[in-house]
Amino acid sequence: MESITLRNGVKMPREGFGVFQVPEAAVCEQAVRDAIGCGYRLIDTAAAYFNEEAVGAAIAKSGVPRKELFVTTKLWIQDQSYENAKKAFQTSLEKLGLDYLDLYLIHQPMNDYYGSWRAMEELYEEGKIRAIGVCNFYPDRLADLCLNAKIAPMVDQVELHPFFAQGGALETMKEFGVQPEAWGPMAEGRHGIFTHPILTEIGSQYGKTAAQTALRWNVQRGVVVIPKSTRRERMEENMDIWNFRLSDADMAAITALDLGHSEIIDHGAAETAKYLNGFKIHE
Repeated sequence: MESITLRNGVKMPREGFGVFQVPEAAVCEQAVRDAIGCGYRLIDTAAAYFNEEAVGAAIAKSGVPRKELFVTTKLWIQDQSYENAKKAFQTSLEKLGLDYLDLYLIHQPMNDYYGSWRAMEELYEEGKIRAIGVCNFYPDRLADLCLNAKIAPMVDQVELHPFFAQGGALETMKEFGVQPEAWGPMAEGRHGIFTHPILTEIGSQYGKTAAQTALRWNVQRGVVVIPKSTRRERMEENMDIWNFRLSDADMAAITALDLGHSEIIDHGAAETAKYLNGFKIHE
């Protein structure tokens, strides 16, 4: 697996495995074990996914040395603040059964995320986290945090796929030395992405599927991708994107699919903020 080097020198795999919406313990554990068996070394979970224990169990049974894995989890809105972030971090670490995290992310730019960030900076300086970052921070929020934090985020995980390319967001990340990471790189199945005519036609030139073509487009933009599947054959397919390169014309044709907005979630809407703040992961 190819890797990129974060601003602090830590190497991060360019493709990983996500477990969003796989809360059932047995299914999640098997999926992660299969993914590791297929060669995935970046595993991405979150406190709000309710499956950290299953991910930890899969890691423990994988037989792969801990230092070869890159494990990510995320801090939920409910636990934002300096003190709460430290408690939530320890809870996640215990659920995962790990001594340290490779990457810890603020899941949403809501509630007291500046207090949380100060706690994460300290945990990073103590060596308990190898890299710290954020999720769903759009250019204004990301720039603000980069300009005011002691340690700027190393990663920003946002929605990135052919139908929501976010070129402006990538430019802001580049300006501040933040590594982009894509959640939903398959657009959560929208727009018929797996059989989309343009992606299918372009992929056929290289003997690749539409899904592989969409993933390759993102990684050629310098984006880390974390596709999700509970089917081993699909996991293997998603990994098979490192032996071809899209032409500039193909890249442009895929970028032209961009709608300029998300059709999965509108982070700029008050209703979204109310819904996410109301989503509780513990008493």
